[in-house]
Amino acid sequence: MLLLIPGLLKLGAWDILKGWTGKQDMDIEPRIALQLVNESALCVNRVRRKSSLNHQGFQLLNGMGRLVSDEQVHLLLNSHTMEDTYNMMLNLGIQRKLSGHYQGDLIAIDPHRIISHSKRVMATKKKNPDVPSQKMLQTFFSVSAETGQPIMATMSSTGMPTTKASLDLIGTTGQIIKAPSLLIADKEHFTNDLFESVSNNRNIDLLTPALNSQRIKKILTTLEYNTLRAGFAIAETDFYFDSQNTKYRLIAERFGEKGYRYGGFLTTSSVDAQTLLCEKYDKRWSVEEFFRFENDMGLNRASTMNLNIRYANLSMAMLAQAATYELRKNMTSEYSK
Repeated sequence: MLLLIPGLLKLGAWDILKGWTGKQDMDIEPRIALQLVNESALCVNRVRRKSSLNHQGFQLLNGMGRLVSDEQVHLLLNSHTMEDTYNMMLNLGIQRKLSGHYQGDLIAIDPHRIISHSKRVMATKKKNPDVPSQKMLQTFFSVSAETGQPIMATMSSTGMPTTKASLDLIGTTGQIIKAPSLLIADKEHFTNDLFESVSNNRNIDLLTPALNSQRIKKILTTLEYNTLRAGFAIAETDFYFDSQNTKYRLIAERFGEKGYRYGGFLTTSSVDAQTLLCEKYDKRWSVEEFFRFENDMGLNRASTMNLNIRYANLSMAMLAQAATYELRKNMTSEYSK
């Protein structure tokens, strides 16, 4: 935990926490928030219940002589709105940008859904097509595809449509990454509203897989393909959403020598098709790697559907993850993960 202090100092974590709480150096509220950051960095839930840490100096890392109670934490988190936390996440993202955590022009966006056992009456959603619908908390992340580091995260209840949440996420990400970027996403983002919005933004392009609909299948099988290597060929055509006039590029890929398999991608980018498919889109998996390696910091828990509390908890985990990344950057490769 002591090794994270330089990273927290570089990111201006103390000033970020003071800004979020609205308190000063001598107040306890920023120290409670710092305790939450350090708990997230340990990847252990509810550290304050483990009294052994109280005898190892953990409380001193937070600038206190004791560990605060669950009630104190709950009252602090519940006293701040999602807007307060959004501003904190924005400040953190700007600091991370200045610290070189984001490289290249590729941004991966993806929803991260967490099963909730809330007693609240709420809409249910399928996390996977082959499982029953369940209550869940929806989080939406944008990640730098080159470094695998999170840029921004938003949160909503189950009922928020992916397209609307993604538009909010893209808007907030654009406040941190102002340079022209290519967004790479999955099939959930293959919607007219999302492409229409992105096509009106000069700094952003979008690349997503096309839905496996009968209309798309018919288009893919009738194109003339250019073979790039044995068993792989690509083609391209114009595409319009139903009853819409905006033209997009539909890029098709064909696999095999006989009994072909097809895949389609829709984009607003003017980059050549081979670069988009063979170099750019493969890096989308950086967002899945981010979830895989960082989940235990608190990205996979939804103990309450109080969005003020959950979003604040998420922001503390994001701050802990940023400091941990600063530490990993200075380690040799065999320890960096």
